[in-house]
Amino acid sequence: MTKAEQGNSDFVITHTFDAPRELVFQSWVEPERLAQWWGPVGFELSVLALELKPGGIFHYGMRADNGYEMWGKFTYHAIEAPEKIVSILSFADREGNVVPHPVSATWPLQAHNTMTLSEEDGKTTMTLRSVPHEASDIEHATFKEGHESMKQGFGATFAQLAAYLARVQ
Repeated sequence: MTKAEQGNSDFVITHTFDAPRELVFQSWVEPERLAQWWGPVGFELSVLALELKPGGIFHYGMRADNGYEMWGKFTYHAIEAPEKIVSILSFADREGNVVPHPVSATWPLQAHNTMTLSEEDGKTTMTLRSVPHEASDIEHATFKEGHESMKQGFGATFAQLAAYLARVQ
């Protein structure tokens, strides 16, 4: 797969929130706020670590009502408050080590994420761009095939963020 073809595996999702940019940004970086909305619908989030600095991590656990658990980790590369966060996202184990996707053996181990926030008339538009990081051709292909599922998953997560923002304003 050429670099240009791999670029086609980029996933981009945009959502506009009826909230100021500063509040949306805080909702991404404060553990007590993240715990209210981050993750799949029906999962309870535990923030295990959050160091908001380049090289710092957000390590979290998620638990479903049926007891199923999984963990994830963001490793921050750049933070430009309140407009941008660049990080590497991966599934993790309880100790924070990078592990394969719990269901897909060919899912990329890591994704490079850039989240940007822009505000206009009191509303904030968030754009999330996710690209497989140091991935093989098959991992790029699997990531691309997963775009629709990712769109649904992130859409539901961002709906939880919108509901949270509506409650706290």
